Amino acid sequence: MDSVHGKDRKIKKQRFLSEEKKDMISGYLYIAPFFVIFGIIGLYPALFSLYLAFQKWNGLSPMTFVGLDNFKIVLEDPLFWKSVYNTIIMGLMGTAPQIIVGIVLAFLLNLTFLRFKNFFRITIFMPYITSMVAVALIFSVLFSNHESSLANYILGVFGFDPVSWGTSEWGTKIAISIMVFWRWVGYNTIIYLAGIQSISNDLYEAATIDGANKLQQLLYITMPLLKPFIILTVFFSTVGALQLFSEPTVFLGTAAFTRDEAMTVVMYLYRDAFKLQSFGTASATAIILLFIIVVFASINTALTSGYGRKKKEAK
Repeated sequence: MDSVHGKDRKIKKQRFLSEEKKDMISGYLYIAPFFVIFGIIGLYPALFSLYLAFQKWNGLSPMTFVGLDNFKIVLEDPLFWKSVYNTIIMGLMGTAPQIIVGIVLAFLLNLTFLRFKNFFRITIFMPYITSMVAVALIFSVLFSNHESSLANYILGVFGFDPVSWGTSEWGTKIAISIMVFWRWVGYNTIIYLAGIQSISNDLYEAATIDGANKLQQLLYITMPLLKPFIILTVFFSTVGALQLFSEPTVFLGTAAFTRDEAMTVVMYLYRDAFKLQSFGTASATAIILLFIIVVFASINTALTSGYGRKKKEAK
């Protein structure tokens, strides 16, 4: 009898394990398409780019191993450092104001007495979903080199001379930075608005009873509790700023790769790969850019993470 019961238990255990294996296999099959697609269009190009960074290749002839020569060529090129400078400057001018203005706009959109909230929210978010080509066309008209353009007209009202926005050093940087700011500030605003709405109203009511005004509530309640959302947007803004490509390319057109006023690191990479057919130096530039992104993102995240801690220590 014991042997019969033992065999039944083994059969049941085998059936149970087989059902577990079936569930496990079906689960892996469901998630397999993502990993297959990621491996083809994500992981493989990244690994191949890492391999190309140590090769000399024009896309047609056989590859030649050159070691660290590609990195040396890139790092000794003045245009590369000019592109790094342009990227950082336009990144600061275009993305840093987004965080401040986005928090203020989100705070205003969350006010109880504000009417037509949905209209304002859609309007602020609209630039993010607008076609990049349409944005560039609009801004090319607004920041035209002609004296009668809207930007030059506004400068003239305040007594300033017209600016050649498409050819001057700082005119180009300012125009592109404003374009980046206009296009992305609504995205950050919606994220901050979601963060503000997750904060309990009891805190604001208690602060109002204690005599705190709206500015004090923003500084001492909203800002510290928005810390996770600020860290997220700072990280995304840093990565996006260092990968700036579409805005200057579309705004300047074919002249974007022949002048260095707005040459960014990604534009420098694109020029090497698809204009000069130097895929080795382009891949080396991509690896250097990855290192720069990691460094700047880590610094910005660390500074942002310390915001709430410093507030508490100050109290």
